[in-house]
Formats: sequence, C-alpha cells, structure tokens
Amino acid sequence: MPSRPYKDLIIYGCFVLNRLVAGMGIDLYQDGLEAKLGLVLPNQHGLSKEEVKREIKSNHFMTDRVIESLQKEGHATVEVVEGHYRIRITREGVLHIRRFNEFYRKVYQEQIRDHYRFTKAPFWLRD
Repeated sequence: MPSRPYKDLIIYGCFVLNRLVAGMGIDLYQDGLEAKLGLVLPNQHGLSKEEVKREIKSNHFMTDRVIESLQKEGHATVEVVEGHYRIRITREGVLHIRRFNEFYRKVYQEQIRDHYRFTKAPFWLRD
C-alpha cells in the first residue's frame, strides 16, 4: 500500500484559504477583485473550527496550528464567542492565495491531488 504524501502547515493553510474564498462564491481570478473585496469580505460567513478541521482532514492539534498560523500571517481573523470559533479570510489572505496558488499547485501537486480525490476542489485548483 503506497504511503500518502506528507502535508505541512503551508499546504493546510492553502486548503483553508481556498475553502474560505470558495465559500464566498467569488471568482478568485476575476478582474477588479481587489476593488470588490471591501463589499464581499464583511459579508462572509467564514468557517467554524470544526469545518477547518474537516477541511484539512487532520487532528485538533494541527487544526489549532493552522488557524494560529493564518492569524499570525494576517491571512485570517479568528472570532471566539462563547467557545465557538469563526474563522474569516482577510484582504491579505485573499491576495496571498491569489498570488501563490500557482506556486502551491506546482510544489504541492501530489498533496493537492490527494487532498481533493474524494471531494471537489474549487474550480481554480482543478486540472
């Protein structure tokens, strides 16, 4: 039985950022996206901590590390109300994933293919 490709904090962050953008129902590569972010970002639903955990298909420890990393880098905000988390992408997060998705696709091709083998990737990550 072949081993699964190793996934690190960077690719897990990529999965979460792409999921957050896809959840807003926008085309990441549309013309004039930067100008529209001011209207779209405040209305985003975001993800719960459990949804992040399911998206990265990992354990609680790695989920916490990914969320902390995204927050530290300024790519996501984390709101905690009565023990419930709401993770939302920031303008910097959208621009980061837009700029680096092609790089991630080249470097992490095997991990991305493995991650989305049973689910549908956002259209901009499909082959």
